[in-house]
Amino acid sequence: MHIDCFDYQLPLEYIAQEPLEPRDSAKMLIYDKMSGKIAHRHIRDIVQYINKDDVLVINDSRVIHAKLSGVKTTGGHVEILLLRQMDELIWYGLCKGAKLRVGTELSIVGGDVGCSVVGIIGNGVYELRFWFDIVEQLEIIGDIPLPPYIKKELMDYSRYQTVYAADRGSVAAPTAGLHFTDELLNDIRKKGVDIVPVTLHVGLDTFRPVKVDRIEKHEMHSEWCDLDEYSVDIINKGVSKGGKIIAVGTTTVRVLETAATAGCKGRLEPYRGFTDLFIYPGYKYRVVNSLLTNFHLPRSTLLMMISAYFGEQGIDTLMKLYQEAKNYGYRFYSFGDAMFIL
Repeated sequence: MHIDCFDYQLPLEYIAQEPLEPRDSAKMLIYDKMSGKIAHRHIRDIVQYINKDDVLVINDSRVIHAKLSGVKTTGGHVEILLLRQMDELIWYGLCKGAKLRVGTELSIVGGDVGCSVVGIIGNGVYELRFWFDIVEQLEIIGDIPLPPYIKKELMDYSRYQTVYAADRGSVAAPTAGLHFTDELLNDIRKKGVDIVPVTLHVGLDTFRPVKVDRIEKHEMHSEWCDLDEYSVDIINKGVSKGGKIIAVGTTTVRVLETAATAGCKGRLEPYRGFTDLFIYPGYKYRVVNSLLTNFHLPRSTLLMMISAYFGEQGIDTLMKLYQEAKNYGYRFYSFGDAMFIL
């Protein structure tokens, strides 16, 4: 398929610049795949659409303070976005600013920390060796990186974390999960719905546009994910009882579908490792049969993933739903509203 199939126009005023308060007051477009019916609700109403024996699967990854400022010995400034920790001292980082080469030394602004360039990965990504393990220092020396389309300063960075964020490692939030409050999650549990975590640390592909004309030629960067035995058991029990497996966000979809493709046919199994699964039209979903997701950027792999969920006419269906959302004044992207596909 040509990349132009996944393009659409969005005026700037539709791009949400700040989160709503409370979290669950965001709008929610409900789409029933079987009937084709559309309804307009709010996130807090999701309880009405979830039933006993359903399983709600969430991504518990926590956004790290991955944005650092570095200074070369010559005085040149470098902006660093940490992408992935390879071992205790080594990180891959997307670097902009002063020219770097292997052997370049950088001092990190805001702390007694430094690193050296030990490898060039390509496309602006470098292999950096720090003086010591900086994980515990990141909240002091770093900032949480917001997407470039958010121009307004975020006063409370907890609003760019889910209320259940636990496992540190993402450079961007799993945004569909930002809509949930503790109270809403408790209301869902009261209906006899299990809520289970998976982990996927959001990485480079969040920031990397698709640059090929034919989407089949696009290569995904790998991201680390974890689906443990506890969550697998509950999901499999939900399936056996006829419940829906509801994925909160595209990152959750990627974990579940990765595990399904890696495991024995017909049954989900634990998975821990990297995934480079690229879901686009033609892919047949194996586990997920209901999905909560935000409204995504044009020409993005996330848009392709959602299109695949709708089957043969996926992109046409998705574009109609996006137009519906625009007609009703929905807010788009990370701090925007959501769509719940039944």
